Amino acid sequence: MRSDRNGKSGKNGKSGRAKFRAVVRTPVGACSAALLMLLIALALLAPLVWGDRASAVDVDALQQGPTAAHLLGTDSLGRDILARVLVATRLSLVLAVTATVIGVVTGTLLGTAPSVLPRWAGRLVTATVNIAVAFPGLLLALFFAMIIGVGAKGAVLAIGLAMAPAFARLTQTLSASVAGRDFVAAARVAGVGRVRLLTRHVLPNIGEPLVVNATISAGMALLSFAGLSFLGIGVQAPDYDWGRLLGEGLNQIYVNPTAALAPGVAVVIAGLAFNLFGETVAGVVGARASTPSLPKPKGARKHAPTAAAMGHADGSDGSDGEQRLVLAVENLRVTFPGATGPVTPVRGVSFTVGAGESVGVVGESGSGKSLTALGVSRLIEAPGVVSADRLEFLGKPLLQTSGPETRGLLGTSLALVFQDPLTSFNPTQRIGRQLAEVSEQHQGLSRGKALARAVERLREVRVPAAGRRARQYPHEFSGGMRQRAMIAMGLMGEPRLVIADEPTTALDVTVQRQVLRLLAQVRGDEGGAEDGSRQQGERAALLLISHDITVVAQSCRRILVMYAGRIVEDLPTAELLTAARHPYTRALLSAVPALDTDRDAPLSVIPGRPPEPGQVGAGCAFAARCSFADERCGAEDPATVDIGAGGAAHRVACWHPQGTGSSAGNSSDVAVKASGGGA
Repeated sequence: MRSDRNGKSGKNGKSGRAKFRAVVRTPVGACSAALLMLLIALALLAPLVWGDRASAVDVDALQQGPTAAHLLGTDSLGRDILARVLVATRLSLVLAVTATVIGVVTGTLLGTAPSVLPRWAGRLVTATVNIAVAFPGLLLALFFAMIIGVGAKGAVLAIGLAMAPAFARLTQTLSASVAGRDFVAAARVAGVGRVRLLTRHVLPNIGEPLVVNATISAGMALLSFAGLSFLGIGVQAPDYDWGRLLGEGLNQIYVNPTAALAPGVAVVIAGLAFNLFGETVAGVVGARASTPSLPKPKGARKHAPTAAAMGHADGSDGSDGEQRLVLAVENLRVTFPGATGPVTPVRGVSFTVGAGESVGVVGESGSGKSLTALGVSRLIEAPGVVSADRLEFLGKPLLQTSGPETRGLLGTSLALVFQDPLTSFNPTQRIGRQLAEVSEQHQGLSRGKALARAVERLREVRVPAAGRRARQYPHEFSGGMRQRAMIAMGLMGEPRLVIADEPTTALDVTVQRQVLRLLAQVRGDEGGAEDGSRQQGERAALLLISHDITVVAQSCRRILVMYAGRIVEDLPTAELLTAARHPYTRALLSAVPALDTDRDAPLSVIPGRPPEPGQVGAGCAFAARCSFADERCGAEDPATVDIGAGGAAHRVACWHPQGTGSSAGNSSDVAVKASGGGA
């Protein structure tokens, strides 16, 4: 095992060196490396080699032009201009780099502050940055230099502070692009705090453009310093940098043009070196450093899921009483601000999920399925607003519970499986580290034990060579393996509810079946009374979201049909084919082809398109596409009524619910029955 790890580490190191050599071989990389090494060498050696010559006064050679003794001539005191330009390299670079560090650090802090500060404070910081960005950088530098004071220290602070707003804006933009990714949402559900979320998940993913822009900004800082020193605000005598030498050289430009040309060329070359180096860094920074190897787990759980198909559960053990509810939702609404007023894509959703119950949510794209799941998981960010008459998870009111308590509850008892497993993982971290973070945060495990638990969970979801796979990055996994790893992340805690949002999208039918079977196994294996907080035999509940009604029908006991932000029908899967009452549900079933579908007949489709969230009228949202709609349907939104018979809950929101004949569709009947019926 050790030799494997050492070999892996060595391989990674060689890969990084090979990538660096490949970049340096390019014209841009070679030029940037050569120029940067030249500048560093001059900064280190020039004061030692030419320091005395640069400060030696020669009254017999005042303001001379180029000669054999003085290749670029002398200044007003007879000092060698070439030596002074070379010696000034150290101070010019040190001041520029120092100002860049100040600007980058300050800008990064300002750019990330809205993510960790209270909302009002974050808005104040953002407004201040926006105002500062409106001013040119050199103008800001002059402003700060006048306030702080003349001299090198004042110029360093002035240029650094002048650079900060632009860098803060860049950081805000990049952070916002990453904050909406699924792996950040998963980290929030896992209970990761704001600061840790920022340092572990956001900053590593925006580090490359920040580093590139920092190196380019160093060239701009060098130019700004030269400008301030040229104006007499920056470096003061007896010290000198390229800007000060440029100002002195202009006084004798008609006598000796090289006195001004030499420091100007030095500024251009140094700026070019930093800019080209930024392009080089963009290629090199992608090589990730190797992380500590994973310890070998001491043992596996007593029983891991087998590859055999699991039988479908009856679902009765989790829905026989209020005290057994895992999730209770009443009148859930998700609202966002719009150009013409508030937009409510989820409007009045109500449902419950009992312990061990499998519930499916189905509907066309844009019906509000995923937003409902995000609202339940407390993942709707401002300016979105989540409201509900009741939103309880394991008896805890989520809308009234404090943030830390909610994170702890959701992080250990709620598992999320997102639609796109590639965007659900942090691309800069290894799979094992991302899984281990849950146990480190909520179970207090050490780094080594958490990594061992991650390997164990990957093995349980049938990821081959789990120890090796845990050391790989998400892009090294196939789509099916990434989805299995996502499920394993949910199992790092002890989930009472698994929310799977389109878990089989973009997967072939074989992998799709494996993922659905794995979810069924999760329901069967999780929920034991390991920690004493559960009742014996209580299984994890499943909320499966999909646009494919046949997938939901084969995996769930109960189905919620959503349209335009509300549930239009809630019925048992056993009644889907024979007792679906809402025209939209029946239309979804009819649109599913089967093996016996007439190939010569046109496929059944639902005419029209779902309404946009901000365009839902006062009546039934499906009225424009429904052949049974009348004036009442266009004027009044139907209430949800219970039409269940024999004790089975069956609710529908329709003014004209259809009969209970077999007209739900023969093709759908074949499609669903072939998949095995309800779960």
